[in-house]
Amino acid sequence: MTRHLDPGFTEADEAFRSELRAFIEAELDPAVRDAVGRGASVTKAQHQAWQRKLAAKGWLAPNWPKEYGGAGWNSVRRFIFDEETALMDTPRGNVPAIDLVGPLICTFGTEEQKARLLPGILSSEDWWCQGFSEPGAGSDLASLRTRGLRDGDDWIVTGTKLWTSHAQNANWMFALVRTSEHPKKQGGISYLVFPMDSPGVSVTPIITLGGVHAVNQVFLDEVRVPGANLIGAEGDAWRMTGYVLGLERLVGAGIGHSQRLLKHLRDVLKTGPLAEDRAFRDRVAALHTDVLALKYTAHRVLAAEMAGEPAGTVVSVLKLKGAAVQQDLAEAIMQAAGPVAAVSPRAEPLDLPADEDALLWAATTYLDRRKLSIYGGSSEIQRNIIARRILKI
Repeated sequence: MTRHLDPGFTEADEAFRSELRAFIEAELDPAVRDAVGRGASVTKAQHQAWQRKLAAKGWLAPNWPKEYGGAGWNSVRRFIFDEETALMDTPRGNVPAIDLVGPLICTFGTEEQKARLLPGILSSEDWWCQGFSEPGAGSDLASLRTRGLRDGDDWIVTGTKLWTSHAQNANWMFALVRTSEHPKKQGGISYLVFPMDSPGVSVTPIITLGGVHAVNQVFLDEVRVPGANLIGAEGDAWRMTGYVLGLERLVGAGIGHSQRLLKHLRDVLKTGPLAEDRAFRDRVAALHTDVLALKYTAHRVLAAEMAGEPAGTVVSVLKLKGAAVQQDLAEAIMQAAGPVAAVSPRAEPLDLPADEDALLWAATTYLDRRKLSIYGGSSEIQRNIIARRILKI
């Protein structure tokens, strides 16, 4: 059973970890790293600049096969990459393109689609958004109502997509669209991709509690999509979605992000008003234990996978607990920072020391982390999965 506790990091894996750290230290713009570390906004141009450096190194697309420009890494190497890039405050990049639609096209796309769509992702010229959630169809994606009707070789798509991350910066969308009726609501759904400047596409911003414009509502009013932009077989999107989301089974746990927040919490505590509060320090110790438990559970999943066994339902436990741990850490940072954390960084500039100026983003981080228990499969959905498949109730 030892192999199920140790993911088996080899000397080559640890050498890669060291190489990755050195690369980030040398290549990442310090201003960008500082912004990510504080929870401040990073521009699309800054994201693209970092992605191009990763692409030049061959590290931009971990989940893609090498023949399509990807890294071709196994799960352990990908875990190390995700952990270290989070710990070292790198921009996460265009996740819908790199982690979702890219592998989708590599696996299910035609050769023409691969040649047409993949190069723009690797060059960072094309920025993608994901059209999944809708009003009334968030975690329950099978209830989506956006429809695509045949018109010759094309599809005419009408509907609304909600909580669409960074649609304001995207020039392509990949969307789940109901293209036919089916006895099961999971059936009859297809993957269609189209440019965001297509006639009939409009984007309305949604400003979150933290004052951040990261999500949007996208209206699709009789958008004409060429038949050549259907990915995979018509009506097969549900199976394909399961495949793609399976590639991200450990990312949702946010191991690296939790470790980074824990480090930030300790730094804040050193000079904050609760530095000598024993009860609060006990809370920090408990959060440290939670982070370690999360990390070692992820190691068990990796070990099982490298032994050829499926990850199983434990990934729902990781998603559920990972979201809760990050939210608890963000709340603790707010408390440790004291009154300074209540000041918005978007208010009038304040003459504060650098260490206190960084605390101005504590509230933004806290409010932003509330979304973790909703997106990527809500906590309620994860609990239902755990209840049915693990607890058998």
